[in-house]
Amino acid sequence: MEATRSPHPYVPRDLKLPGYVPNLLSQLSILGIYGIASVLVAAFIWFISGMPFPLLDKVLMCWWAFTGLTHMILESYYLFSPEFYKDESAFYLSEVWKEYSKGDSRYAGRDSVIVTLEILAVVLVGPASLLAVYAIAKGKLYSYILQFAVSLIHLCGTAVYFITALLEGDDFAASPFYYYFYFVVINSFWIVIPTAICIRCWKKICAAFNNQGQKKVKSR
Repeated sequence: MEATRSPHPYVPRDLKLPGYVPNLLSQLSILGIYGIASVLVAAFIWFISGMPFPLLDKVLMCWWAFTGLTHMILESYYLFSPEFYKDESAFYLSEVWKEYSKGDSRYAGRDSVIVTLEILAVVLVGPASLLAVYAIAKGKLYSYILQFAVSLIHLCGTAVYFITALLEGDDFAASPFYYYFYFVVINSFWIVIPTAICIRCWKKICAAFNNQGQKKVKSR
């Protein structure tokens, strides 16, 4: 098949990817399917959560469901498909990683830092994110602590992701477009949103402890 003999588009150009098959789906199709799937997940969580929940809690449940399923589905496939770049079937998940690797070729090259971060995301962060949806929905006492902890892990993981890229030369994108859109913009969501969640949860936890302290004082 001619496609299997095509050179890959990734940087560095001497990255060894024998049997590479170019994307069979267009960039618009890949991003469009991901966007539609994300909206459907958010819409599902939004409507099944019903009326009793405050607006912000519903938004947070949508976020946790989205990020949890991203870890559990998309990143699980990456871990268990080390040669996704050879896929000739136009399977959507392999197409996603072929496309994203244009912004960070460490994924195609199975960089040890990337694989480690993905293992933690799939084994720990993904399930914990889905647990956060349940905790918010059921009003569990551990909800804020859980959200704070998982958001902090997100921030630490993203920091390691960016810092290791900088230390290794920060030259893994096929073009400035892929660098800024995939590497910078998309990953910034896992900085901005977890930071906001950490701040909110910290305030809630501190307020709870203050209220508990005041109750103890009054009871004496």
